[in-house]
Amino acid sequence: MGGSKAIARGPLERRSMIDEKILLTGATGYVGGRLGGALEARGARLRCMARRPEYLVSRVAASTEVVQGDVLDEPSLCAALQGIDVAYYLIHSMGDSGDFAERERAGAANFARAARDAGVRRIIYLGGLGGGDNLSEHLRSRHDVGDILRDSGVSTIEFRASIIIGSGSLSFEMIRALVNRLPVMVTPRWVSTPTQPIAIEDVIAYLVEALEVDVTGSAIFEIGGADQVSYGEIMREYAAQRRLRRVMIPVPVLSPHLSSLWLGLVTPLFARVGSKLIDGVRNPTVVIDDSALRAFSVRPRGMREAIARALINEDRAFAETRWSDALSSQGESPGWGGVRFGSRLVDSRAVNVPYRPAVAFRPVRSIGGSAGWYFGNWLWGLRGFLDLLVGGVGTRRGRRLPDEVVPGDTVDFWRVEAIEPDRVLRLFAEMRLPGRAWLQFEVEPAGDGSRLRQTAVFDPVGLFGLAYWYALYPLHKLVFAGMLRGIERAMANDQARPEATRGIER
Repeated sequence: MGGSKAIARGPLERRSMIDEKILLTGATGYVGGRLGGALEARGARLRCMARRPEYLVSRVAASTEVVQGDVLDEPSLCAALQGIDVAYYLIHSMGDSGDFAERERAGAANFARAARDAGVRRIIYLGGLGGGDNLSEHLRSRHDVGDILRDSGVSTIEFRASIIIGSGSLSFEMIRALVNRLPVMVTPRWVSTPTQPIAIEDVIAYLVEALEVDVTGSAIFEIGGADQVSYGEIMREYAAQRRLRRVMIPVPVLSPHLSSLWLGLVTPLFARVGSKLIDGVRNPTVVIDDSALRAFSVRPRGMREAIARALINEDRAFAETRWSDALSSQGESPGWGGVRFGSRLVDSRAVNVPYRPAVAFRPVRSIGGSAGWYFGNWLWGLRGFLDLLVGGVGTRRGRRLPDEVVPGDTVDFWRVEAIEPDRVLRLFAEMRLPGRAWLQFEVEPAGDGSRLRQTAVFDPVGLFGLAYWYALYPLHKLVFAGMLRGIERAMANDQARPEATRGIER
């Protein structure tokens, strides 16, 4: 098994993705979701296959076709692959319990036969980087899938990648969780295993370019970033960019298996998949064959830039998040301590009011300064005083105008990060905190009135940051609930003033 490893030499002939029909599997996953957006932006004729299409329809462009299909249900693949020229295989069962490797091989075999029978021109697959005789079950499974796809007779491009760095990727999120939560880490030998992390943007660039690159037969391309580093170096770089001081104490006795159990205690969210992933870190995952740099125009960035971009993209994604949509899927009861979104802790609450958005938003845009915070102003004043004692800005800055703000304005110890008239105000905290904090208000029409949502978000740094949030959460809950009631009363008082009712209806 294994197929050929032929690649094109000399000038590359390119095909146009506009002329071909593309099937994307794994579109609900991390890489697949980003790849789908990139293909849509390039005008591709795209079809996405999902076991539960209803979960995907709202996340793709209107021009993208969504069909039901499951690689473990071979008959369902016939319709999904009908008329397809190029198929992306981005399905991975590592998060499943039981014999995930056997399911992966069965799914790949079903897909390979269906693709061959449908006359698919090319399969593009993203696997795992690493070699040697002592492969982990996870990495062996990744290689087996590539072998099965190539043995179908359909021209297959297999990319083998190491750690993918990007906001939301499994490897990056585990590294972040460990560094954020453990000021002192006892690090086993696998932390020094060499790896070649690659930015998610560069992975997507390779996957897109694979549609058009001229390859004879099938080929395996090893892809990695510009730096060969250890897992420990990635952790230290992340800590440096988050301005965290971390101590790593190497020990020779902690095996990957024991490490996976320890990971389950420290980061329970990743316990199942983390155990499989850590089992594979005994294998170096660095690029040996650099043919990808000759066959593709992609020039991957280094680890430092990849981490910086991941943090920037995470903040951008947070800024674009509609918490009203995200929280509706969680239900209205956030539970004690708030809801977790990634590494952030969120407290959100909403109220319906019988006023149009312009009226409902008026006390929001006037918050702080002389208007106060609509509840517990003495508590806000105390918080400002304590902030001054530790070298912070306190509340002495007030605000520039009483009823108008623009991005960049100060509001006591907050700064206006974004404002959309009569709709959104987002404030970023500039008081001294063991982390970063935002306070956001959203107003949207609801029947004959409006719905006002208030959301407090905290991105903790280390264990002290988590302790800070949970210690003060009961007080925060009291204050935030009181603020929402106070803003609602301010709307009613504003409407009661004769000068305020001219030209504005309830």
